[in-house]
Order: sequence, then C-alpha cells, then structure tokens
Amino acid sequence: MVRPTQLLHPQREPVALRPAATVLLLRDGPDGLQVLMTRRSMTASFAPGAYVFPGGGVDAADAAAHPQANRRIGQNDLHLTQAIAAIRESFEELGVLFARHTDGRWAGEADIAALDRKAPFAAQCAARGLHLAADQVFILAHWITDRDLPRRFDVPFLVARMPEGQTPVADESEQFEPVWVRPQDALARHGAGQFFIIFPTIRTLERLQAFKTVDEVLAACAANEMPLWTSCPRGGWLAGREVRCMEHEPAFGELALVSPDGQIVHHLDWQSEQAVTLLKNVQRLTAPNPGVMTGPGTNSYLVGDPHTGFIVIDPGPADPAHLERLWRAAGGQIRFIVCTHSHPDHSPGAAPLQALCDGKPPILGLASRPTARANSQFMPDHELADGERLVLEGAGVSHTLRVVHTPGHAANHACLVLEEDGLLFSGDHVLNGSTTVIDPPDGHMGDYLASLDKLAAACDTLAIEFILPAHGHVLGFAKQAITQLKAHRLKREAKIAAAMQAMPQGSLQDWVEKAYDDVSPRLWPVAARSLQAHVDHIRESANA
Repeated sequence: MVRPTQLLHPQREPVALRPAATVLLLRDGPDGLQVLMTRRSMTASFAPGAYVFPGGGVDAADAAAHPQANRRIGQNDLHLTQAIAAIRESFEELGVLFARHTDGRWAGEADIAALDRKAPFAAQCAARGLHLAADQVFILAHWITDRDLPRRFDVPFLVARMPEGQTPVADESEQFEPVWVRPQDALARHGAGQFFIIFPTIRTLERLQAFKTVDEVLAACAANEMPLWTSCPRGGWLAGREVRCMEHEPAFGELALVSPDGQIVHHLDWQSEQAVTLLKNVQRLTAPNPGVMTGPGTNSYLVGDPHTGFIVIDPGPADPAHLERLWRAAGGQIRFIVCTHSHPDHSPGAAPLQALCDGKPPILGLASRPTARANSQFMPDHELADGERLVLEGAGVSHTLRVVHTPGHAANHACLVLEEDGLLFSGDHVLNGSTTVIDPPDGHMGDYLASLDKLAAACDTLAIEFILPAHGHVLGFAKQAITQLKAHRLKREAKIAAAMQAMPQGSLQDWVEKAYDDVSPRLWPVAARSLQAHVDHIRESANA
C-alpha cells in the first residue's frame, strides 16, 4: 500500500452512498433493440437536463413490499428490493405499471388510471389485487457514483421488457420527453451535441449495442444473478477536458494511484517536456520516441526525493534532450541508473546520462546475453542479483527497490519493486494497452510465463498494488492484471496450437493469419515473432 506520506494531495472522505435503482425498459423495434429514456428536469440536483433511464432512491417501503412481489428462484432479498424500487419509480415517473393480476394478466390502462402516482404505491397495487412483476426484472450492471461527486449513489442498472399495451407518460416534474431510442442512435445524437447523457449512461448504451433483441439481453442477465459489470469510475484531465475511466480502461490505475479518494487533479496527457509527478517519490518522464513498438514512448522513472537522491529506471534511448530533462528533474542527484533490459529503447541512454552526473552513479542491470541482437548489447557496471535491494535514505525516509529477475521478453530482463509503496516497475514484461513481443532467441515464452507466475507471487509477498510499465499508464489491480495477461497468452497459444494442428505443413505466415485473425494484418509481421516463441514453447512442452 502506498504510504500516505508520499501522496501528492491531502485525502478526504468521499460523500456517503445512497441506495438507488434504475431500470432500462426495453422493446424490439423495427430496426433493432430500443430502450426508453427521459430527460431530467433542468432544476434536478443530479444530472440536470440529462437523458436517463427511469429510477430513483430505494426506500423502506420497497423492502416492506416483498410479500406483494413475484420473486424468481435465486433472486435474493436485496435484488428483490431493488427491483421493487425500480418498478415503483417507473410508475411514479412514467406511469409504467410493471405488475400482473393474479390470473397472470398484465396491468392495463384501467389499473394505471386508478392509481395515484403520488400516493403509496404498493398499498394501491394490493388494493387492486396486483402483484409486482419483480421476477421479470434482471440485473444488467452495478454502478457506484464517482468518488469526487457531491451526490453519490450505489445503483444497480436493471433491465425488463416493456409491458405490452402501455404507453409511458412523463410526470412533467422530474422527468420529461419519454423517447424510445436505439442505443447506437442515442450515442450518435450525444456525439452531435443533441442528446446529453452522462458517463454511466454512455457506457451502458455502448454495451447494450452488442445485443440485437430484448430476448438476448434478458438471456444474458438471467444466466447469472450477478451484474454483467460493476464500476465506480475515476476522473482526470486529458487534452484540457475532464474524462472518466472504468476499471478495465488503461488510465484507471494511474488515477487510483495519484488520487485514491477520487479528486479530479491528474492530467493524463503524455508528457516528454517535463516529468509527471505520480507520487512525492515517483516521477515519470516519457521519451520522445513514440511508435508501433513503443506506444507513447519509453517511460523513464525517477524514484526518490531531494533528501535521498534518485534512482533512474530505464533512461531510454540516447536522446540528449530527454537525458538532460531527466537529470534536471532529479536536480542532478542521481545515485543509481538501472536498466530493466538491454533493448535499444531502454538502455542506450545510460552511459550519456552517467556522464552528465557528478560522482558517476553506477549503471546497474543484467548484461545482455549471447542471444541478444547487435543493437541490444549492454554491459552494466554492476550485475544485479535476484532479490538484491537498492536503498535510498535521507531525512528519516527510505525508498527501497528490490530486484526481481524476469527473463522472457529478453534474456536479461529484470523488474523492480518499490517495497515501501507496493509498486512494481515492470519494464517491458507487463505493458499497459498491449502485450509485449517475445522475440526468439533472446525472448523465450516458457521463461516469460514462468516470470509472470513469479511476479504474481510477488504481488502477495510484497503487497504490490500497482504496476508502472515502461510503456503506457500505471496499471492498478496488479495481480489481477498479471493473471489476465497470462490467461491471454495461454489463450493465444491454444489458437496457435489449433492452427498448427489444422495445417501441420503450414508456414509461420499461414499460422499467423489463422491464430491472429483478431489482430490487424499490419501487425502480423510483429505478431509472427511472438508466434515463433509460442511455437517453440508448444514443441518444448510436447518433448518435456
């Protein structure tokens, strides 16, 4: 866990959550799936003027109405209460009555006309012998309002088929202009500035686009009483605009590291002109070498502070301007220069950076092996042992980097763990936004997978929460990210094995086209290098 003393911003307790429920009423239209949306009042305290799905707060009366609701097998008390709240809100806001008579008939116009939207809902339904159709309401998603907002809700997004023969009529106080719209059309209108929707609505509509019919949506939700996804987004700044990210999106981990309590203070723009401060003791300066293989560029990291001095991790290419900016960001107080491996976008800057420094700080890492290519030759002043610790101390504070040997991407690859703060500097072993290339003979798939297991174990023993890669933003949920990366590699290997079995006399190009059919053909030449590593691993495993 990151030491509170190293956080950049004073932390505050987010506003308490309020329980709520939202329902997406669906129908099949002539051009595909449609969802019912309404415009919120311009004076509403939350999302004024936004188009939303009907819903609102959960109250005690919703839980008390359990005996009056139809419940399906597996629908627990909480989910039943939420479904009842969504049914009540749909009636109060839109006059949609999601209830049946005892003989199974849906409530009709006469029932709707007989009920008062402002009077207690469940009691009125009971008086007319109506049972709430909670068994037909399913959980789609679970949203928790962003930590930075002054009003926060814990809200399931539920789905149900619109009852036949009913017409939504807005209450004209909280909700206005009910409209049936295809998810893709709502998103297009929002993009054109004609249909204002907020982040959770946008992301929900994006997911809903994948379904063609109401039956498909309900079947996906009915298969599991759990939400298809759960998210409490985080916000930051990008290109001068406020942006929000879900947990699976590349920048989420970085926002969680810099501002755990959710304040929108961090800028996500890639920066090569000056160092980006992530913590008081961690800075990142991205080299100006963007490309297909490097993404936004190689991340050089500075660990330490003015009292302890700094360790530079991956000085990058021998770019004089980049190296001078690194030197200046450290105030010239560089104690060690560490290269995670010898590839040309990581290690060539080490010697010229050392020359800039007083006292000639040692260059550390692992020497390139005989399998390394000519442009990846590297010889450190000192070879780092597995488990070796580099310690900076000053003013009663210490920053300790533990070395973890991780061959695979390169034979001389090593990662570093900042022990006091649970941070993994992963070099190219774990990237954000792409999978690393394993290029034989210096790259080896068996070693790579074993090193992933080693890092996953280190997440437990060293309490690693965040991964700081050499390319891309900070990753959160460190062990989960590593586990998912290994699963992705093994899934790819299974596709390659299937291609080899289907075409035993095929070439690498044949196998690439079949096993990487989900990847742009322009990347197949690069993919072929990792494919060769997978082929070698498959054959090695067969002969073991």
